[in-house]
Amino acid sequence: MPTDHETMLAVREGDIEKLGSLFEEHHKRLYNFFLRQTGNTQASEDLVQDVFLRMLKYRHTYLDNGNFDTWMFSIARNARVDYYRENTVRHVQLEEAEHCADTMPNPEEKFSHDHDVDMVRKALAELDEDKREVILLSRFGNLRYEEIGKILGCTVGAVKVRVFRAVKELSTIYFRLAGDTTHEM
Repeated sequence: MPTDHETMLAVREGDIEKLGSLFEEHHKRLYNFFLRQTGNTQASEDLVQDVFLRMLKYRHTYLDNGNFDTWMFSIARNARVDYYRENTVRHVQLEEAEHCADTMPNPEEKFSHDHDVDMVRKALAELDEDKREVILLSRFGNLRYEEIGKILGCTVGAVKVRVFRAVKELSTIYFRLAGDTTHEM
């Protein structure tokens, strides 16, 4: 089975049907990335489509030594920026984001889990866009700091600082929302 990198190289060389396999592999990941940022299911679906259209349009820019995840999330980031530039939609309404995986069988545990997920969503919504983005890339996009640095155009050290500060602020917001003032920093 070819890697994502090998598949993207084939797409770049004109085998554009292989873009479908990349879509199948990554569309849910991108959808969740956008949903956590926008809180809007329709916008997230549109942004995923936009990313794959851009991947097709700019396939010639994919490098022989490129990293597919870094390239894809760079495109995703640009698509999101363009979306907000073109739309005046208030993008921090994560209450709509109801699509997190739930494997807890016990109703009490499920309630507690749902409550925690909801609190994290609300805390994420209160972060500024840059901090939310770096958390989503590192924690939900599963990208390494080197990859995030390439996407954001900064050093690994700067990414580490941004992630640290974002997580710290997220924690503060989370505990404030939970009514626990002992954790405020």
